[in-house]
This record gives sequence, structure tokens and C-alpha cells, in this order.
Amino acid sequence: MLEHLEPVKVMTYFEKLCSIPHGSYNTKAISDYCVAFAKERGLSVSQDDTNNVIIVKEASEGYEAAPTVILQGHLDMVCEKNADVDFDFATEGLRLRVDGDFVYADGTTLGGDDGIAVACALAILDDNTLKHPRIEAVFTTEEEVGMDGALALDMSGLKGKYLINIDSEEEGKILTSCAGGMRSDIRFHMKRETMTGVLVNVAIKGLLGGHSGAEIDKMRANANVLLGRLLFELNKLVNYGVISVCGGAKDNAIPREAFAKLCIPEDSLDTAEQIVAKVSSDICNEFKGSDPDISMTMEKYGEGEADVFSQDSFQRLLFMWFNAPNGIQTMSAQLPGLVESSLNLGVLHTDDSDVVLRYSVRSSVKSLKWVISDKLQYLTEMMGGEYAFEGEYPEWAYKKDSPLRDMASAVYEEMFGNAPKIEAIHAGLECGLFSEKRPDLDMISIGPDIFDIHTPAEHLSISSTQRVYKYLVKMLEAFPEYCK
Repeated sequence: MLEHLEPVKVMTYFEKLCSIPHGSYNTKAISDYCVAFAKERGLSVSQDDTNNVIIVKEASEGYEAAPTVILQGHLDMVCEKNADVDFDFATEGLRLRVDGDFVYADGTTLGGDDGIAVACALAILDDNTLKHPRIEAVFTTEEEVGMDGALALDMSGLKGKYLINIDSEEEGKILTSCAGGMRSDIRFHMKRETMTGVLVNVAIKGLLGGHSGAEIDKMRANANVLLGRLLFELNKLVNYGVISVCGGAKDNAIPREAFAKLCIPEDSLDTAEQIVAKVSSDICNEFKGSDPDISMTMEKYGEGEADVFSQDSFQRLLFMWFNAPNGIQTMSAQLPGLVESSLNLGVLHTDDSDVVLRYSVRSSVKSLKWVISDKLQYLTEMMGGEYAFEGEYPEWAYKKDSPLRDMASAVYEEMFGNAPKIEAIHAGLECGLFSEKRPDLDMISIGPDIFDIHTPAEHLSISSTQRVYKYLVKMLEAFPEYCK
């Protein structure tokens, strides 16, 4: 489908990668494909136990004295789909479609974050007509779930001291720093009791969602937070019971949908319906600028006895859920417009005895990251819940002196006639972990325009991909002039 699009090699490899299931924790097949790719071309390759892959291509003629450059991206993707889409990310390749200048996947995430990085690197490795220094292509895994691959990566054998990360989603920007972060897991053990009443499904749908770092500044609604708010409002006037709650699938994606099963006394049903209608109206008005298609519904599906959370258990959970911070916490005073710290309630689910809330915490200031974590822990433990964090990763600090950044800026201006934007990003990038392991690394992050990442509406600009790939090739050609 994509083989007729320019740049042909990039788009052909991107389509191939999309045909291989490669959600986080399911990266062995795509990792093996990259290994086979290297062996078929006689390139040096290594693969570790976490499915990280390193492919080395020696310098082209005349570039032997130039310093080695690392091209880096990650193999895993966020697996999100619309509720009505029948698709198995574990076994099926993505169903691609082209609409004008954009590539989509039907009803699912596209994995442009970060399949396009791998596709660009493979295209360069496969093209013997290009002028370039020695290349170390580094493909990591599990970036989307805590950067586990980068954390495990052995960088001791890498010769490159310049690294180009291809995991940005906005053409014309050169990223030079990023936020650190962690996952925070909150667990409440729920006692149950029997209740008789009308059984209803509550559904919150139609939110835009998005990346919990890169798009947190768009002030979009969070379905899990809205569900907590609705249950709080119902709690004022209705003696209901909760059977289950759920919402979201990934901590680093702003949840687009959330659901609850409730048991409501028959004589309180009208009151409950009125409250849902009032909260729905309020929310639609509050978020009309960011999420114009929000819907909040309550529908009867039965009546009789139900096992619900005990009132004591539920009130403890609700207090923490309703009062916990969410969204932007601080803005940078040094870089106007940059989100400094935030958190996102990305996942909510119920098992037999527990309710789990999972947050993605981010900050470009290490101390603020821990302050947010402490707030969650304090609230949780005061209410009798359990708190734990995992996947903590460092921020990537701005370097005052960067030959790579200078080169990237000069080449961009030469090609496009205007200067690129030099920016920091609130999302996490693996560059933070790389800089911790190798403080000497000079790094930038670039990428083509990708919209609505981590949502089923994700789409990649074809024309932007063309320009960014040409830009990347031109930077490699210019390397000896700027980077020593």
C-alpha cells in the first residue's frame, strides 16, 4: 500500500514494521526482523535479552575519519483501539489506510511513535549511495511502559558520542531536553456487601485523549477523573453501590473512556438520572473547547441483588480519587510555555478484590517529580490504600554547548530557509537515560509530524516524513564539517 510513496524505502519499511505485532512487551518478532535485516546485508548486529537491537554500518568512502553517530528509536508501540473495533494487537498487523497526506490505521493506533524512526534508520542502513559517518543504529524496547529497554541497554560498546533520537512528533523542532518520570500504582482492597436495586451502566465516552506528556498542555478532559467526579456528585444524594469501575489502558495516554457498573435503589433512580444529566451538562460546557464530543450516559441493564463495594471501602477510595491532583502541576519559569510537572490518571480497573489507579508522573525538575509522588502516597496511605512506583527515569538536561545542535540548526536553515525551533518537551524521551549512562553524549531529538499519538486517530504526515528523512540524510552528509 505504501510502497509507491516517497521516500520509498522509508515507507516500505514502515509498512513492513506495521505488519508485525509490536506492542510493548510483545517486541520479540519485530526485534528478530531487525536482526535478520542486518544479517541479510552483512551488517554487524547484536540483540540482548530485552530485545534491544544494535546494528552497525561502517562509514561510507571519504567519511572514515568522521565521528560515529548513533541513530536511535524504539520498537514498541502503544496499543489503543476504539471500543467497537475487533482487533488483536498480539497477533494482527495494523490495517493501514492513506487519506490525502496522511497514513492511518483503521480504528487503532498507528505506531508512528516510534515505527517511523526504525523505518528511517533501516532505509539509511539499506542505502549504499548515501554519504555518512559510521552509524550505530540503536533500537530499544518497552519505551512506552517505562523505558525498560533503554534502562537495560549496555552502552559500553557504543563508539558514538553524538546521538540523533527520532522520537519527536513535530517537524521543525529540535528537542534538546525532556522531562523525567515514573509510574505510580495505587491499590485499594475493597470489601464487598450485598445490595438490592436497579443495575445500571455508566459510560463516559467521546473524549479526544492523547499523549499524557506531549498533549497535557491542551487541557483535554480525563475520562477517569470525570468518572470520579460523577461518583462524588452522586454520593451527595444517592445511597448507591459500586460493582466495578474501569477506564483507560495506558498510563501515558489520557483516557478517552471510563465506565462504572452501579446498583441504585429504585426510589433513587430519578435523582441519579438528574445528577448524571447535570454533571454531563456542566462537563460539556467546561470542555467545549477541548473535547466537544463528550457524552455521559446511564443505562439500566437489570435489577436485583449485586455484590458492591462496602460503603467504608468505597468512601476511602472515593476520597483519594476525587482529591488526588491530575494534569498540569507547574509551568516552567525559565522556558515560557513549557509544562514543568504533571500527572495523568491513565488506568483505572477493578479485579475481584481490588481497585487499581495508575498514574504517569512527569517533571523536568527531579524534586518536583518526587513531590507529586509523595502527594499521591500520602493521600493513598491516609485512606488505607497501598502505594508503589516503578519505571522511574531521569530527565534530560539542556547542554549549553552542543556541536550536534549547531549542525542540525545550520543544515535545517540551509535546506528550508528558516531557523528551526530549539525546544524542550514535557514528554519523556530515552535521551534522559542515555545521558545518565553516558554524560558525554551530545544529543538531539527530531521527527516528522505525527498527530493524535496514543489514540486510534493517530496519523502520520507523508510529506513531513519526506522532508524529515531528507533532512536526516543531509545532516549525516554534513557531519564531518561540524562534529569532530
